[in-house]
Amino acid sequence: MSGTSATPSPEPVGALHLGSGAPLLLLHGFLLSPHCWEQTATRLAARCEVFAPALAGHWGGPELTDDYKVQSIADRVEAQLDDLGWRTCHIAGNSLGGWVGFELARRGRARTLTAIAPAGGWRTPSAAQIYAAAKFIALTPFIEIGTKLGDFPTESRVVRRAVAHLLVRNAEDVARADIAAQIRAALHCPALRPLIAATLRGPGLADMSELTTPVRLILADSDRILPAHTYGRRFLRELPESADRIMMRRAGHVPMLETPERVANLIAEHIYASRDHLRAV
Repeated sequence: MSGTSATPSPEPVGALHLGSGAPLLLLHGFLLSPHCWEQTATRLAARCEVFAPALAGHWGGPELTDDYKVQSIADRVEAQLDDLGWRTCHIAGNSLGGWVGFELARRGRARTLTAIAPAGGWRTPSAAQIYAAAKFIALTPFIEIGTKLGDFPTESRVVRRAVAHLLVRNAEDVARADIAAQIRAALHCPALRPLIAATLRGPGLADMSELTTPVRLILADSDRILPAHTYGRRFLRELPESADRIMMRRAGHVPMLETPERVANLIAEHIYASRDHLRAV
């Protein structure tokens, strides 16, 4: 297992890789890092070989020197799967990671897909698309100031509470070190401005109605980043009838931080329930 200390290090977590069994890829959200998956990955490692990489353009991930489109991020993840010898794997992605997961499923790389509060479910152009970008634009000056303040952002109780409020429903359920790790990742994310620009000018997800991959959609009832009542509509409407649709109660946008066991169980349950489908194909 690489980069999995109990207390996050100032060094970036390039990837978590642990366990044995069925291959499982875990993809984090925009501005975050593989650390957000650590507790969930540890639970899943009892039955899966878990790989959680830092996405391109994010702290610890490969550089994106040409194009910051989601498709380019998916290209880099696909190259990592090739390096592991994983032609296909189970995939779980949160937010931006869910969007990348849908792209990989479209390319035939996913045995199953668990999409947790996924991004990309807007039309282009649309008010929802602009509003999603505007939220991150509003964060940009705070992040850029934070990069100049040394350890203050991660040591400040006020900053940690504010960040936790955005990411989870119950800040008290998340360890100080876990929130500090997400702050540190956001302060070291060169993809910040380019991905916001790509969100504004590029399309969202392609049509999902023809997906054959078994999909489990998990929305969170207290999501403050991509509220389910706005950003979940297209997924609920467009995914095939065979897709699971679950509303996670008392959870925020990054539920792995506040309820890792629930998330691990939902992913494992989907993998197990999809075995008959996988045998058929």
